[in-house]
Amino acid sequence: MAFLKKINKKAKTDSNTGFGTNATSYGGRFITKNGNANVKKTGIGFFDSISWYHTMVNIPRWKFMLIIVLFYFVVNFCFASLYYMIGVEHLKGIIATKPLDKFGQAFFFSIQTYTTVGYGHISPSGFLTSFLAAVEALFGLLSFAIATGLFYGRFSMPKAFLMFSQNALIAPFGSGTALMIRLSPYKNTNLTDAEAKMTLGMTVEENGKLINKFYNLDLELAKINALTLSWTLVHPITENSPFYNLTEEDYRNTNGEILVYLKVFDDMFSTTVVKRTSYSFKEIIFGAKFLPMFSRSNDDNRTLLHLDKLDLYEKVIL
Repeated sequence: MAFLKKINKKAKTDSNTGFGTNATSYGGRFITKNGNANVKKTGIGFFDSISWYHTMVNIPRWKFMLIIVLFYFVVNFCFASLYYMIGVEHLKGIIATKPLDKFGQAFFFSIQTYTTVGYGHISPSGFLTSFLAAVEALFGLLSFAIATGLFYGRFSMPKAFLMFSQNALIAPFGSGTALMIRLSPYKNTNLTDAEAKMTLGMTVEENGKLINKFYNLDLELAKINALTLSWTLVHPITENSPFYNLTEEDYRNTNGEILVYLKVFDDMFSTTVVKRTSYSFKEIIFGAKFLPMFSRSNDDNRTLLHLDKLDLYEKVIL
């Protein structure tokens, strides 16, 4: 209750955030660092709660490739086992005598059938083996069609190739201070019509109950025509800011989170893309300022954007 009294009464609250006010029903952050909602859905079956397409499109590249390779070998191993159980004598062209060699040739026949390569030195005979080969060929065609769609979806899906600084800063600004967050594009894309919005969410005690309060954070510059270099989002801490009169100790002892939304038009995809992230109060550095992250090239013909300097700052006295 004591901290609630310290919050600036002139600060504008935001009731359209999509988050509830009952703090006892929430656990952890509102939004994860990578921009996803920090929500786990329960009360429904696992397969009903998972969109496999979205999962396969959004998982990291190495996981996607690992799943494709494992699926490929596991499916062929299963079909090879079926061929072996039916009898490799129904696969004309197999000349192996040892069981392991027979299974190995059945495995590579399965791969040839699955991929519809069909080198021709092994061919099925008999109804069961021929029927199994027909089923495998159909399964292979469908599998490669799905894999091709997933590959296309991953390459063609619009993404906001933007990096945010790891920390937000309370830095000098004009005759006062400001909350600053830095971001930058990191791909060879042309981004225009960038628009940013920041919202503060805090858990405070009011009338003996914990509640979530949300405040709009006015930005010095909320829109820019082109996002080619770094962009520092600046929220001046004025008499209308919810941060007004908050001390460094308040940031350390308060459960708060800054929600950042960025919307920008990407020429490559010819569509608007969105990026989100958040900063807890523990990720706010009190009394610091960002160091420059772009400079002139040696030949004076280009501007160098040093992405490795996105998070660099130096401490200052406020």
